Amino acid sequence: MSLIPATILTGFLGSGKTTLLKRLLSEAHGQKIAVIENEFGEENIDNDILVTESKEQIVQMSNGCICCTIREDLRETLQLLAAKKRKGLLDFDRIVIETTGLADPGPVAQTFFMDEEIAETYLIDSIITLVDAKHAPQQLNDRQEARRQVGFADQIFLSKTDLVSAEETDALIHRLKHMNPRAPIKAVHFGEVPLKEVLDLRGFNLNAKLDIDPDFLKEEGDHDHHDHGHDHSGHEHGEHCDHPSHQHGHEGGGHHHHHDDDVKSFVFRSTRPFDPAKLEDFLGAIVNIYGPRMLRYKGVLYMKGTERKVIFQGVHQLMGSDLGPQWAEGEERLSKMVFIGIDLPKDILLQGLEQSLV
Repeated sequence: MSLIPATILTGFLGSGKTTLLKRLLSEAHGQKIAVIENEFGEENIDNDILVTESKEQIVQMSNGCICCTIREDLRETLQLLAAKKRKGLLDFDRIVIETTGLADPGPVAQTFFMDEEIAETYLIDSIITLVDAKHAPQQLNDRQEARRQVGFADQIFLSKTDLVSAEETDALIHRLKHMNPRAPIKAVHFGEVPLKEVLDLRGFNLNAKLDIDPDFLKEEGDHDHHDHGHDHSGHEHGEHCDHPSHQHGHEGGGHHHHHDDDVKSFVFRSTRPFDPAKLEDFLGAIVNIYGPRMLRYKGVLYMKGTERKVIFQGVHQLMGSDLGPQWAEGEERLSKMVFIGIDLPKDILLQGLEQSLV
C-alpha cells in the first residue's frame, strides 16, 4: 500500500480554516479525505452525515470523506484510521489534520517521524498556515504560538487582505518572509483556496530543491557567503529595507519592529564541500542544545565523497537525510541551508557550519 499523504492545517483564529475545511469536505473532487480535527464545532459539519460511531467520533460524509475528532492523542487516531482502512472498513486517500487555533504544529509533525508504524503508513505532504491579514500584525506581536506557526509552514495563505491596505499587506508579507523564507505566500479570499493549491504540495518531503524567497536572499545580500568578516550585518534586516511601501511608518512604524520577531531565519551557502563526519558532529551537537527552538531546517548539500546531492531536513530535534540526484554536468556544486527558529545563535551556527567544510 503506498503511503497516505497527510496535510497539516494550522492557522490563526478567524483566518478561514473552517471555510477551507468545509470546501475540502464538501467539494466533489473525487478524493476521499479523512479530516482529523481537534474539536468538533456544531457548525463545522453538514447534516449529510451517514454514519456516526459516537464511541470513536468518526463520521462519514456522503461524498466519501471522513471526519473524526481527536479524543486521545493523534497517534492512536492515525493508527485507528490506518487499521480501518486496511480492513476495508473505511476508504480514504489522504488525511488533513486541523490543529486548533494556536496549537504548535511541531508535535503533530514529529508524530510522523517518531512512530514507526505511522511512518510506514503516512507521509507528511505539507504544513499549511492560514494567516488573517487584518489581525496578524497584532497576533504576531503578542503570541509566540502565532509566530511559530509561521515558522513551521511549507505554504502560507493570507486571508482578509481585502480588509487592509496594500501597504499593510506588503509590510506583513515582508515580515513573514523574514520569519520563513521557505514558504510561498499567497493571498486568498477568506480561506477559499483552490484545492490543487492545498493538496499534493510535497512541501515537507525530502525533495532536492530548496526554494528560498529571492527577495529575502537579495536583502540578506552577499554576506552569508562564508566569510566571517561580516556575519553580523545580516542580523537586523530592517534598517536597509528600502522598498517604497515600507517607508510609510503607519501604525507607529509597526513593521519596522519586524526584526525583533523571535522567529527568524537565515541561510548558509558555500561552494566548498562539507566533511560528512564534521558536519554530522556539529549538527548533532546543535540539535541537542537548540532543538526545541529549531522549528524547521533544510539543506541541499555538496558533500565530499559522493557525486550526489545530500538532502537533509529536520523539525526540532528530529533530523533526516537522504541522497538526492547526481549533480548535473556543469551544475555549480553549492550547499544551501536554511534555518528557521526562535532566537537561534546565527553566528555560532554559521561559524560551526563553516568549520565543518573540507
